Amino acid sequence: MTITPRAPHATSARLPAPRPAEGVDHESTTRARVLQHVLSDGPVTAAALARMLDLSAAGIRRHLGCLEDDGLVAVHVGRPTGGRGRPARSYVATDRAHAEISGEYPDIASQALRFLAEIAGDGAVEEFAQARMLELEERYSAVVTADDVDGRVRQLADALSADGFAASVRPVEGTSTVQLCQGHCPVAHVAAQFPQLCDAEAQVFSRLLGSHTQRLVTLANGGHVCTTNVPVHVPMPRTRSARPGVPEPPGPVGTDAAGPAGSEDFSDTPEPTVIRRPMEGTR
Repeated sequence: MTITPRAPHATSARLPAPRPAEGVDHESTTRARVLQHVLSDGPVTAAALARMLDLSAAGIRRHLGCLEDDGLVAVHVGRPTGGRGRPARSYVATDRAHAEISGEYPDIASQALRFLAEIAGDGAVEEFAQARMLELEERYSAVVTADDVDGRVRQLADALSADGFAASVRPVEGTSTVQLCQGHCPVAHVAAQFPQLCDAEAQVFSRLLGSHTQRLVTLANGGHVCTTNVPVHVPMPRTRSARPGVPEPPGPVGTDAAGPAGSEDFSDTPEPTVIRRPMEGTR
């Protein structure tokens, strides 16, 4: 009697899928965590990453090497600590890392805003930026509720991180100022073409925090991180707005590469233009 072998697709029981090699999932998860910290805390050293993730320095360097080979992180040579010794070797996320996280949305948004500018002018783009930020302000105002500026800036950083901005708060040694840092911006590519988005965001930050803020550098202008100086012990007087229920933006806001004494600029790009708006009562 001849026995005909059954075709593979006729097997009654489905074979289990091959299991990944042991440790592969753990490796990729740890590497993703390393990249996330480089995004949110960069420029950051391997030693600092090891402390944050409770890993060995050798393990961190191995992950950083793989991320560097993949084009997702790059070495950033900063200023020597105290102005002496060897420059600090730290890591920042590359444009490729930001692009992979953002996906195709920035390209579509850029096309839409270019079309809007062509048919309705730059004023329409300005109105769009303000309307978008007012929606953001309304949503964030529900969670940015602390009694002091320092508490509010930390609440704002948490809200921004939840929206994918990889935000953190860094104290500026020797001053009463902190820096609100955004390690990733989903619309950085768009904002590079339409700076109205950054200007509107800076105004919203000042109103939410109740403090005069100053932009030092942005990802859109080629920096490694969006950095906003926030004085935490200088209250900002509330002013009336042209729109009911919304205060007027304080001054100065905008982009300024020269911050107060003790602040650190994380970008090697040329100084951007300072945008200053007069405070009420000084006109």
